[in-house]
Amino acid sequence: MPASPTTQKIATAARHLLDKEGADAVTMRQVADAVGITAMAVYRHYADRAALLNALANEGFDELALRLSAARLSGDIEKRLMKILDIYLDHALKNPRLFELMFLLQREGARQYPRDFKAGRSPTANLMAELIQEGMETGYFRKDDLWEIVFEMGALLQGLIMLYLGGRMAMSPARFRTFCRRSFWRHIHGIRS
Repeated sequence: MPASPTTQKIATAARHLLDKEGADAVTMRQVADAVGITAMAVYRHYADRAALLNALANEGFDELALRLSAARLSGDIEKRLMKILDIYLDHALKNPRLFELMFLLQREGARQYPRDFKAGRSPTANLMAELIQEGMETGYFRKDDLWEIVFEMGALLQGLIMLYLGGRMAMSPARFRTFCRRSFWRHIHGIRS
């Protein structure tokens, strides 16, 4: 069922606050003021602030999953993995505060490793898992724990992104992307057969 117009206005205002000022700025009162309703009216659409932040994070995951599924991945496994890396980087650099909410801030209901990942509940990790599995089956990668490798690769990328977004890496976005690609390449070649 589609969201009501008010629910959509609340989500849009909350996303604007998140993008502009970060998760701390997304309060029921701030969102209500931005929409032109009372704070109590926001609670008719979202149970609490945590539910609103979860909705924003889920929207971010939906956007990223859509971009991943729409990507035309071609070439060998390494090229396809690098394309996934580029999609993650594009999403993170375009939406830094959303990316932080998605991957760094503690949220009730966030997917957890290993249970949710091994159950296939991470649409953003499933594509990478398919490629790693293909690599293991064809001998490109040595046999190992599929989901540990997927989670490690995600952690490598997300950790580098968080350090960059946190101002810990003094480089342009283009140099950062090159650095990430080299790091990813080293990891990929470390698990080769």
